[in-house]
Amino acid sequence: MRLRIDQTKWWETPMAALIFFTRLPFWRLCSPSKACYQHVVEYWPLAGWLTGGIMALTFYITSAWFTLPVAVLLAIIARILTTGALHEDGLADFLDGFGGGYNRERILSIMKDSHIGTYGVLGLILYFALLATTLLAIGDHEITTLTPSFALDNADSASTLLLASTILAADPFCKMVSGQLIMFLPYARKEEEAKSKTVYVKYGLQAGLRLALTGLMPLVGWGWMMNQWFAVPFSSIEVLVAVPCIVFYLLYLLMNRKLQGYTGDCCGATFLLTELSFYLTFAATL
Repeated sequence: MRLRIDQTKWWETPMAALIFFTRLPFWRLCSPSKACYQHVVEYWPLAGWLTGGIMALTFYITSAWFTLPVAVLLAIIARILTTGALHEDGLADFLDGFGGGYNRERILSIMKDSHIGTYGVLGLILYFALLATTLLAIGDHEITTLTPSFALDNADSASTLLLASTILAADPFCKMVSGQLIMFLPYARKEEEAKSKTVYVKYGLQAGLRLALTGLMPLVGWGWMMNQWFAVPFSSIEVLVAVPCIVFYLLYLLMNRKLQGYTGDCCGATFLLTELSFYLTFAATL
């Protein structure tokens, strides 16, 4: 007689992803097993629905009462509070490690150090400066090509919807792209040396399809809306999809050459940099 060893409920791994990738009190609802946390990357884009949704909603609501720069900053702050700056911490460690490390061991040692260095500080300053100014450029874009099927009270409302929907699409999509990292590279440390004490497991076909579906659904809806309502050509949308993938590939080459693997910090940094490339490309093509 064969006994069923895995007693994990179907909803425990998605809950583990929400617990891991956010600071919202989902842990009050259930306590997933350690094995669930090894599969959270499969639901990373799903967590992006929540973090991107909170960021987009914060911007959309606050833009009615505050100026555009204030609304953008409040939206960025809302996501940082939601995630506990998880990915920003990874970006800082990534920049410190690859900026100051001269070999694999030194890079891993620097990345594990809880102190932030010069590369991390300067990198975060430049990252947030680029993120804020790029979102401002998108939100401040003058809408002149609305299609007849789309109408709002004024151009400001259209610009607000443009940026809010872009945020909602970019977050899950870039997390889907970044989630491919664990398929291309092995984990660079031993499990007991990991910050979270968890090593992500490579996902199978079913999980890969789920990852793709949750990452692409918001993007497909956004692309249709951009084309039908804002007359953005599909060729521009194709470029927006391609650029984050190119950035991901370049980061993969860097990690493969310097580290021969990845860490959790690498995943967080990859997400933020691919997402930033999405916004930069969109701002440039508007």
